[in-house]
Amino acid sequence: MRFLVSLFEARPHHRCFALLDRNGHCQAFKQCNLQPMGDGWVEIEEIRLNWLHKPLPASARVIARQPRSRAQQLLTT
Repeated sequence: MRFLVSLFEARPHHRCFALLDRNGHCQAFKQCNLQPMGDGWVEIEEIRLNWLHKPLPASARVIARQPRSRAQQLLTT
């Protein structure tokens, strides 16, 4: 029964982040629901290990999202 219920539960949406140094080189990756604390974290579309210790491509960054109202969130789910 628990399996059937789990099919309809909302799943947490994990976002991808990269930690950039002052030169724009990727130092670490993190996947979580909220943006990590501290400076240098930017949201990215996906994690690619070949970006480590290299400049992060501009196309990898996520365009800043506009906060949605609670009513809009309910309508889209």
